[in-house]
Amino acid sequence: VQLQASGGGLVQAGDSLRLSCAASGRTISRQTIAWFRQAPGKEREFVAAFWRGGSRTYYADSVKGRFTISGDNAKNTVDLVMNSLTPEDTAVYYCAADSSIILSSVRESQSYAYLGQGTLVTVSS
Repeated sequence: VQLQASGGGLVQAGDSLRLSCAASGRTISRQTIAWFRQAPGKEREFVAAFWRGGSRTYYADSVKGRFTISGDNAKNTVDLVMNSLTPEDTAVYYCAADSSIILSSVRESQSYAYLGQGTLVTVSS
């Protein structure tokens, strides 16, 4: 699976942004697709996951209620809509994919077989 993340940019606090993860090689309906982010000087952290084609979704507490992950089978993409952005959301955002990841590992980026290049999100105050 090849993953391409896009949609990052510079926004102001309170704005919204939509990130897209385009998967090629395998259909998202058989994948768990997750978003992770890494801020400068910090470790990569889990953001949200689209479990096995969307049967379930999971969110980090820090983004719950503000971010929404969803899939488009026709486009074979998984989007992350981010609302009410704050400077603390500034990071490089990555999408990851795996067809056989177990539920207990869904929040661990090292457990995914595929990791795409990131897209930078910068939120100014």
